Formats: sequence, C-alpha cells, structure tokens
Amino acid sequence: MSASPGSTPTRSETELLQLQRDGELQVRSATQFRELAQARGLEQAYLETHVVVASDAELMQQATLVLHLGPSDPPIRIRQFRFGPAEGHGGHGNTDLVIPMGTGGAALLSALLAGQRLPLSIGGTPSQQQPKVELETELGLEDIPCGRLLLHRGISENGVVAVSSREGLTPTPWGPVLGPWTSALYSCRGPGSIGLSMPGLTGLGAGSPVLVGGAIGWVSGPGSGHNPKTKRSSDGFALGPGACCALEVDLHGLKPSAIRATRLADGSSGLLVAIAAPIPLLSLSTAEQLTATAEELSAPVLDYGIPRRVRPSPASARYSELHSGSIRLGDRQLTAAPAHSPRLAAEAEAQLAEMLQSGAFPLRLPLAPLPSDRTVRALN
Repeated sequence: MSASPGSTPTRSETELLQLQRDGELQVRSATQFRELAQARGLEQAYLETHVVVASDAELMQQATLVLHLGPSDPPIRIRQFRFGPAEGHGGHGNTDLVIPMGTGGAALLSALLAGQRLPLSIGGTPSQQQPKVELETELGLEDIPCGRLLLHRGISENGVVAVSSREGLTPTPWGPVLGPWTSALYSCRGPGSIGLSMPGLTGLGAGSPVLVGGAIGWVSGPGSGHNPKTKRSSDGFALGPGACCALEVDLHGLKPSAIRATRLADGSSGLLVAIAAPIPLLSLSTAEQLTATAEELSAPVLDYGIPRRVRPSPASARYSELHSGSIRLGDRQLTAAPAHSPRLAAEAEAQLAEMLQSGAFPLRLPLAPLPSDRTVRALN
C-alpha cells in the first residue's frame, strides 16, 4: 500500500495481485461490505477489505449463442437450419450457427447444458466447393468443438420498473404486467448489483474478467444501449439504465445451475444468467460508492402500456419500496415483483469470492475503459 500524507492508503493492482498470490486477499460481498462500514466506519471497512464482489441475475433477451461446428463430407454451406427448438439462417461461415435467445436459443442452450442430444436439420446453398444441400444429424454439447454465449447487454448500471396504464395484461421485456396500474416488475436488484456498486461501470472495460454463468467470461466492450451520459444523482448513481457492457463466455464452461431459460407470454424466450464482478478497492472513494442503501437508490417507473420510443415515466421508485413488494403511484398501490433472481445472484457472489481468494479467478484492471462519450441515438 502507498499513502498520501493525511490520507487513507491507496492500493495498486500489483499489490492486490501479490495479496492474492500470498493467500491474504480479503474479499467481501457488496452487502457484507456495507454492513461492515455501518458497524465499524467506512475507513476501517476499507482497510479490512481488498476486493468487493457485486452480482446480478437479470432476465435478458439481448443475447446470442454462437456455435462453430465442424465440416461435413462433402462440405455444406448452411442456408437455414433447425437445431432442437431453435432455427435460423446461415451466412456466418460454412457451418457456423448464430442463434438469438428469443428464437429458441435459450431453450437450446438449456438443453445442451443439461446433456441432451438434439436433432439438427440443415439446408445448404450448393456451390462447386460446397455441393451438399441437406444434412440430418444429432448433436450434443460434446459434438460442438467451439461455442460462445454473447450477452449484448450483459451488465448495465441500473434498471427500470415496468408498469402499464392499459387494461389487462401488457407484455414487457421482463414478462407481463397487469393494468391499469396494478402490478410492476423491476429488472435490477438495487444495492449489491454491479451497476449500482460501480457508478459509470468505471472498473470495467475491454478485457475485464467477469464470472458469467459459473464460468470466467470477459467484457468485450460497450453494450447495446450504452449511455454513460444518462441523468445521475448528486452522488453519481445512474437514475435509469446508463452505461452498459457486452460480455462473452465459452459455451463449454457454463454451469447449468447458473443459467435459467425462460419463456415469456408473447412466445419469446430469454435467459436468467448469474453474473458477478470484482470491484478492487484501490481508494477510499471507490469504497464510499458501495455504501449507498436501498432507501437512497431508485429506478424509473416506465409505462409499457404506451408503445412509444420514450415511454412515459410517471415517477421513480426507491429500491426500499420495491423490496417491500409494493410501490405507490399517486393514490394507487401496485404490487412489485423482481424480474431477476436474488438467489442466483447470491450464489454467483459466493462463487466469485471463493475463486478470488483461492487464486482461481484473474484479478486485473481493464485493458481499456468503456467509452464515456457515447449516447443513445434515435432511429428515425
């Protein structure tokens, strides 16, 4: 540790790596760190903690399964395919399959991780070098040489609270809500989530290691809808979805216990993916950001009953309200339910803490930060 006169000692990446090698790295979850800071003071909690672990397990549809299959004999170039519950078109390489989660990819991934063998039907585009036009076979995970799960919006700063002013059930990206103004779904867990433990996602960037679905994955860069210039509180916390990053992870390392396939009422599907990220405490200011409570943090309430690009936001809801199971909008009381899994998030948190302390997880700062000058541009 190095220190400036009259200040709490700062730390470097090199010092943390040495502590990890020596088996002396002190790791706590974001919740444990906040409780320690409340009990013993922020400075003492900082001195007793080297790395904090934050986690999420949100429902996401902005994800893609990429499978790199081996060649056939004679060779085939995929025009279209059906693999178990998923279907799609070729054009990404002779025998590469690119499968969005919403068109059966979530169910396919779940089945493969469960050890199932599934039928694969391929229609080819004939050419002189790829003359085969049809292929019928059956594949399991062990028959796929390489594959990756891409999460195009893997980690974001904050979430939203979905409600509806419309009569009956209204579909949202996290499931249906009952209207008018009857039920609400909130996408982020609040305190302890990665985005609300790390304003601006400043500790993440290209090359940052992250635990994804029980395996070591990586930040590949800014994610879909990356918006670091979003409105913020006086403490720097995003008041809605802000900065976000894309993640990728090797298919063969994923753990079935850390991923859940879901099917929504509109016929689409998605994934609950357990994600955990380390937050190295390099300075007291980094530690201070981890002490925000559910009473201090909030998410915007968005009306999905009105299909506009910018949805009406009648209010914001504190996470303390959301965790209680209900929120108040004017004179109406709405039931609130999570569109995420606190249990999967907690399990990812515990797994990453153990891996960090044992040296099984690489501890390093990003190779490049997320861009700070981007904003969401309307499609007109």
